Amino acid sequence: MSVIRNAKATPGQPLIELHHVSKRFAMHRERHRSFQESFIRIFRKSHTAQDEFWPLRDVSITIYPGDCIGIIGRNGSGKSTLLKMISGILPPTSGDLTVSGRISALLELGAGFHPDLTGRENVYLNGSIYGISRQKMSQIIDKIIDYAELGDFIDTPIKHYSSGMYVRLGFAVAIHTEPDLMLVDEVLAVGDAAFQRKCMDSIQLYRRQGGTLLLVSHDLGAIQAICNRVLWIEDGVIQAEGHPTDVMMSYQRYYAELEEARQLAHQDPQDDSEKSSKQRWGTGQIRVTKVELCDAKGEAHINFRTGDPMTVRLHYEAKGAIEEPIFGLAIHHQQGTHICGPNTKFGGLTLPLVEGSGIISYVIPSLALLAGGYLLSIAVINQNNTETFDYHDRTITFHVYPGDSQEQYGLVTLNGVWQREFDPILTPPVTEKYYAR
Repeated sequence: MSVIRNAKATPGQPLIELHHVSKRFAMHRERHRSFQESFIRIFRKSHTAQDEFWPLRDVSITIYPGDCIGIIGRNGSGKSTLLKMISGILPPTSGDLTVSGRISALLELGAGFHPDLTGRENVYLNGSIYGISRQKMSQIIDKIIDYAELGDFIDTPIKHYSSGMYVRLGFAVAIHTEPDLMLVDEVLAVGDAAFQRKCMDSIQLYRRQGGTLLLVSHDLGAIQAICNRVLWIEDGVIQAEGHPTDVMMSYQRYYAELEEARQLAHQDPQDDSEKSSKQRWGTGQIRVTKVELCDAKGEAHINFRTGDPMTVRLHYEAKGAIEEPIFGLAIHHQQGTHICGPNTKFGGLTLPLVEGSGIISYVIPSLALLAGGYLLSIAVINQNNTETFDYHDRTITFHVYPGDSQEQYGLVTLNGVWQREFDPILTPPVTEKYYAR
């Protein structure tokens, strides 16, 4: 195991190199039930049972100046441990780590601050931690204070600060000290919306000026907007590395499949329609006995992606011969918005007579819904809409994950295409006279 830290970055060389780096923690599982027992165990040679926990295993990455790397993964996957090793807070257990240049790190609220010192005094303290002289900090402290927007609180001991005020001051110092490498671990999510936008603007400017960034965040939209590469870490191992869209789609697909398996494993075998009489009503002359959301292969799922084909299959049972019933469905967003309500009548499908059991399908060639949770309602009514045979009110749930569409806002995509057209007002016509000049 070797760790090399260079004060200055060499032009053209990587800022960070990790070769087969791993980190191990010892987990102590002993429980002392009394002070006497704890005292006696001090004199025993082996008084503690230990288990090993490896938050990172065999990690190898190389980061060059100007890179902006997003790190994603669920809580406990090893993301923060990686940043702490790069920043020097934790040493690796094995492997080789080389870090060049000066680092600014925003890893935990209050890290690098002394609670009894004022905000102004902590600015100078942080400067010394980053290796910047007091004279240099005096030249930029007014900019830092103005950026943090703390007003008179800048001369108040920071033990009285809120979490948002900690973030303001910490980020203001980090961005104004012009580091070679900035490490940010989710702390910006604590600030208010206006300050978050301000931070993102500063990060974009920092990037354009050649700064290097490692950003840990659960905000995949921010990761995609800022970063040019993404690492997905799962159980301490890098699962994927590459273009943000490709890695995040793999990440979301993986967790969608896990969630689907979990939900199916805990699904009550009783029909959903029997769970709550408040969500189902009707005369029962026709009953929808089963609802399936199927993919292109005809396999039932509860998770889909934008742009995927989806077929809603309605299994029904009619007690007698029912003339011209209408089958319909409605999709609602999980926040309540009614998105659509197609039925067989609107779709031009006339069912002269139904009797016994059968299946009616609604085929969606390309799902236009954007990422989010959705609720499905099912209805069977008579031709004149005077009798409801069966109605399931938002009893079926499904989830949509990002697909080929890069749109993020709203509920649906229109699948439109942007294009630039010839504008005769802005573009002079090409003529023989024009060529002559």
